[in-house]
Amino acid sequence: MERTIAVEEGLTSLKNLLEEKGFQVVGLKTSLPVDAAVVTGMDNNLMNQQNLVYEVPVVNASGRSASEVVAELESKLVH
Repeated sequence: MERTIAVEEGLTSLKNLLEEKGFQVVGLKTSLPVDAAVVTGMDNNLMNQQNLVYEVPVVNASGRSASEVVAELESKLVH
């Protein structure tokens, strides 16, 4: 089954790597159900938007390579 990962805008290399590994990648503001989310940890509230709440693993990609983030995602998604 294909896993869906919500990825913060601007993480292009991570998005590309996830797609190469067979994940479906969507934006954070999706209405689709997701299996995990990746954020940068930045506190940008330019549109006065309330915090997004996910009941799935959330990985902080700040200061990490795409392969490090994917490895953490894969370890958290093993059931």
